[in-house]
Amino acid sequence: MTDEKPTIAEGAEYVVFFEGGPSDGRTDTRVSTDGSYDDEITDYVLIEGTETGIVYKATRAHMMGEQLQVHYSLDSSDSDPVPDPEDRNDEVN
Repeated sequence: MTDEKPTIAEGAEYVVFFEGGPSDGRTDTRVSTDGSYDDEITDYVLIEGTETGIVYKATRAHMMGEQLQVHYSLDSSDSDPVPDPEDRNDEVN
């Protein structure tokens, strides 16, 4: 990302786009607490009944009209480990 971060009013909403991992394609709305956006988001999801923290890092941000849109990509190295589906010993009927 560039050093130039778009800014918005403190308390304004911005739209989050998740890319990769279990939240891929999902969007969310967050509120700016300081006129900027989060550089990193930990999204908690249930995987096999266990709450798992999946880390996403901001990769690009831009203004679309008056709305800030921020894209976040999966950072698997900082996320909780998730077992590979082939290693889960799922039973097949």
